[in-house]
Amino acid sequence: MVDKKRKPELLAPAGSLEVLKTAIAYGADAVYIGGNQYGLRAKAKNFSMEDMAEGIKYAHKHNVKVYVTANIIAHNEDLIGLEKYFKELEELRADAVIVADPGILSILKETVPDMPIHLSTQANNTNYKGVLFWYKQGVERVVLARELSLKEIAEIRSKLPLDLSLEAFVHGAMCISYSGRCLLSNYMTGRDANKGDCAQACRWKYHLVEESRPGEYMPVYEDEKGTYIYNSKDLCMIDSIPQLIQAGIDSFKIEGRMKTSFYVGSVVKAYREAIDDYIKDEELYNSKINYYIEEVTKFSHRDYTKGFYYEKPLSSEQIYTHSSYIRGYSYAGRVIDYDLASQIATIEQRSKFSVGEEIEFMPFCEPSFTQKIDKLWDEEGNEIESAPHPKQIVKMKVLNPVEKKILIRKKEK
Repeated sequence: MVDKKRKPELLAPAGSLEVLKTAIAYGADAVYIGGNQYGLRAKAKNFSMEDMAEGIKYAHKHNVKVYVTANIIAHNEDLIGLEKYFKELEELRADAVIVADPGILSILKETVPDMPIHLSTQANNTNYKGVLFWYKQGVERVVLARELSLKEIAEIRSKLPLDLSLEAFVHGAMCISYSGRCLLSNYMTGRDANKGDCAQACRWKYHLVEESRPGEYMPVYEDEKGTYIYNSKDLCMIDSIPQLIQAGIDSFKIEGRMKTSFYVGSVVKAYREAIDDYIKDEELYNSKINYYIEEVTKFSHRDYTKGFYYEKPLSSEQIYTHSSYIRGYSYAGRVIDYDLASQIATIEQRSKFSVGEEIEFMPFCEPSFTQKIDKLWDEEGNEIESAPHPKQIVKMKVLNPVEKKILIRKKEK
């Protein structure tokens, strides 16, 4: 029987040391990162061994776990150097390694037998027999395929030992192929999605070519703008926290190791508040559903979908008219200092803001608040009308005390 008030882990992506620290500050229980090899996000900044060491040490200082990806589908040459890499991860005290390939899993077990093993969603687990198979191979956690309903997950959970945990994606980009197993990018660009180099060809605009008329490109019309026939909506389950917990999911995973610190901090903050509210008081959570949904529209996203959780997606789960993001708010800056006596905040600007505009501060453990900019000063104390330069240091009065490193956003006009 699943405990309806069991608090799930909130697992955040981190493509860099800065993003890792932001995710932790905004309430992530764990982060997943990749090194410069063996992971499925080759275009992310990823972590050098030095940054990984610093990141793991920082996370452990804040009681946060770090899982390292090694989830490529490997060819022979990809196995070179794995033993050395896994020994280094053990020395750095990584909390688990995420794998998908049986060969990589076997090397991991032989090299560092005490290292916890998590099975990537790339392994496409959709039934309890498959999950139990991996459990017998020493896997402690399975990241379920995105193609499962809550009903199927609940049945899988009911047939598993209690010491095997389940992880599932709750927010972020969806793939048109089966849990990332796509050949489109490789075929069209030579960039292998299963080695972390996806060109996201599914987001491109397509036309139809008839076999006997080469060179004649016939548009596939959805409207006058054309159609993006493979372009999926983004997953968002923030208003389904109770259902996810009741299905037996132990770890709520946010997609996005190529995302910015602003994106990761914003989404982690929203889900942290929603989860904590539900655990504290279900009625409180239910009363704030519209608020949570509003919060997850304040950062860059596509239209949202529930994926496969409630029913198989229909044609309405694709975006046919464009491949761009919805941007309700922009990243305005970050607080780098605050003087309580004068109420002056020192801010590092990330996008232009001006006197007379409203900006929104995002405290780590409290609700966000907005404030109008009455005056701005530069570093020398000169009064200025705006902050137009990237990473410009400015000062302004902020009536509510704010912590260092909190993010600031501004509503797009």
